[in-house]
Amino acid sequence: MEELRQEDPARIGEFVTLARLDAAAEAQAAPERRYVARSADGARTVLVSLPAAGADPGRWAAEAQAACGLVQPGLWQVAQLGGTAAFPWHASPYRPVLPLPAALAAHGGPLPEETVRAMGAALAEALASAHVLGVVHGGICPASVWLTAYGPLLACFGTVRAAAPQGAPRAGLPGLDAGCLAPEEAAGGPVGAAGDMHALGAVLAYAATGHTVPERAEIPAGLRATVSACLSRDPAARPEPARVRAELAPAAPYGTQTAGAEPVTLPSRVVRALSEQAAAVLSMELPAEVR
Repeated sequence: MEELRQEDPARIGEFVTLARLDAAAEAQAAPERRYVARSADGARTVLVSLPAAGADPGRWAAEAQAACGLVQPGLWQVAQLGGTAAFPWHASPYRPVLPLPAALAAHGGPLPEETVRAMGAALAEALASAHVLGVVHGGICPASVWLTAYGPLLACFGTVRAAAPQGAPRAGLPGLDAGCLAPEEAAGGPVGAAGDMHALGAVLAYAATGHTVPERAEIPAGLRATVSACLSRDPAARPEPARVRAELAPAAPYGTQTAGAEPVTLPSRVVRALSEQAAAVLSMELPAEVR
């Protein structure tokens, strides 16, 4: 987390903003502007999101509306929508979360391979559950993967769809991680399940190396084939989520990888960072003029 800056809103709807979720170095690559906030009576602490600077608020709001109705396991649930057409926002009850870039910063570098495998298996299982129902996330990147004590969750639903309509090139648009954007989506093609798999491969590469587009030799040997398959330029050649899950966690029974089931074992420094964040949020006070 990081202290608020002058350009940050003091209030978002009924909530008073307390801190940025993303540090300055990480915020530039985040798909949304994300804050820890609290209701003026002090009763509710939330994570609240706004469109990225320069993004289209209408398209972003439409994706937030769609996310509000999703209950798929492994997806961060949007609990509340608000704002105006020019200033939309969404919020969910606060719980300690570390976006993946913050987790690597806390750990001091790429995550251990066993952590990457378990995280990837959980995310692949979440995507399998979503895709079978026709739900395409369309916004997976390191900043949209949130690590919690109960497993990883996918946030920032629909960022690619929100960036531009089908047919319009999306490369270089606000809120999009170039390393995670599938080639067909960058060119303006439809946002599909194969694009989610490309983005998942980029996330696994990032977690294991610190880069979304690493050299093949940088990727640990045990992850190399899976990551390379996901990053294929040919959408039809990318694996299904169930295959990725089986390759990453072949011995685990299906249904144990999604968030809320058997948690991913996180490195001690990442666990400490989650605990420190929780303590910091608990001790935050509303500004004197609000109390």
